[in-house]
Amino acid sequence: MTHPGAGVTPADDPGPGRRRFLALCAGAGLGTAAACTAAPSRPRGGHRPETERDAPGTAGWRLGTTGPPDAVTGYPDRVSVLPGESFGLHVSTTAASFRVSAFRIGWYGGSQARRIWTSGRIPGRARTAPLVLPATRTVRADWPVSLPVDTTGWPEGAYLLRLEADTGHQRYVPLVVRSTDGTGRTVLLHAPATWQAYNRWGGASLYAGANGAYATRSLAVSFDRPYDGSGAEKFLTYERALVVLAERLGIPLAYSTGTDVHRDPGVLRGAHAAVCLGHDEYWTPEQRAHVTAARDSGTNIAFLGANTCFRRVRLEAGQGAGDRTVVCYKTDYRADPCYPSHPAQVTTDYRLPPGADPESALTGVLYEGYPVDAPYVVRAAGHWAYEGTGVRAGDAFAHLVGVEYDRVTPGAPTPGPLEITAHSPLVCAGRPSHSDSAYYNTPSGAGVFATGTMRWVEGLLAGTGELGRDHGMDARTRAFVTRTTENVLRVFARGPAARHAPPPSADVRAVYGG
Repeated sequence: MTHPGAGVTPADDPGPGRRRFLALCAGAGLGTAAACTAAPSRPRGGHRPETERDAPGTAGWRLGTTGPPDAVTGYPDRVSVLPGESFGLHVSTTAASFRVSAFRIGWYGGSQARRIWTSGRIPGRARTAPLVLPATRTVRADWPVSLPVDTTGWPEGAYLLRLEADTGHQRYVPLVVRSTDGTGRTVLLHAPATWQAYNRWGGASLYAGANGAYATRSLAVSFDRPYDGSGAEKFLTYERALVVLAERLGIPLAYSTGTDVHRDPGVLRGAHAAVCLGHDEYWTPEQRAHVTAARDSGTNIAFLGANTCFRRVRLEAGQGAGDRTVVCYKTDYRADPCYPSHPAQVTTDYRLPPGADPESALTGVLYEGYPVDAPYVVRAAGHWAYEGTGVRAGDAFAHLVGVEYDRVTPGAPTPGPLEITAHSPLVCAGRPSHSDSAYYNTPSGAGVFATGTMRWVEGLLAGTGELGRDHGMDARTRAFVTRTTENVLRVFARGPAARHAPPPSADVRAVYGG
């Protein structure tokens, strides 16, 4: 997140290729691009998400009362594990005892989760105050392991571990049981580095210190501590609804995180698509290079948020393990030990010196501002991503653009040809501008779609009340976002999008001039 330093253009004619694509769907009596999509192939070996999708769900997976911050809280010693691996769970509670339930998030006939495992009763203990490393103001809990957890039999996927104190207080701990083989699958990339950047447990995040000031913020944050609030706020707000939707569609799925792709890009090899979720701001250069290489090998990429790949970070060791610390000096980059000897590793915004490499070279759009609340305005109503939504050029969806936004920025490095599918007027901090959704193809045939708004995944729950007041978004917005997302996921799940969908109609000059 950072602070930002008219009229809707009519949609272009969809062109003969796009008209032919839509006509084929209509001629088959199917009526939508999604229905016109052939069934995706099954992944070779390993877990089949369509089988797990149809298992009976568990209705009572949601969190009860959390109680005071010290009532019960915890963290795993691994961000993710492979199926069958064990991890240590560190828990502090003022209760005499607690249990743990592991819920896998998915479709499950609408229940949206399934209980995979439950522990026995574990003696509770209130742990000591956190440690603060003075050089970087890094907060670490450094608690001993309360119980080891064996994941034998746990399917790949996104999990919420629910800590259940005998006082009735509860709190989540997120965990990913990751995939190693993404061949022919859509890889969901969770964003724990961003979760941790905003985490204020123990008093400090990458944004503010214990006194609330930017100047006292952490310069590095640790996974060796719980998350604040419910324990899984970023996952619940920006990721969960997309996991549920993707599993409902039955497309072959794989699960990973940005920190895992940083270490090993193997899950991206042969993947048909990778999906970056609603708020995925903090990337290492290695993660970015691996995702870019996958795109250039034919893997489609969907950026279903905004402010993606904005901050360059470095992963360093934590308590007894590697990659447990997220380093980002931001405006204090000259204090980064990598400055000036390794400019490409200096932890500041990707677009800034000493190693400037704007995110738009990958995403097609450039982050511009915060905070904003504006309607999402459709431009290219005939684009295949909007097929079946019934939209026309100029149709607007209130409050869907926010709280951060991206746009196509002339002069910034962008792949091409690129098509602006939505062009949404807004005012941010008194400055008129636009948010853009954009689509482009690469020579490999990969398609890349960016929504340009951080509320996209939240829009999948608009009008349900699950996320509180939903920023005022309504059921009409939910239907539009859901259908558009389904279209993108189904087309991308088939392999390089240039082989299955009409190419972009380059229109940046028509929209922005020059």
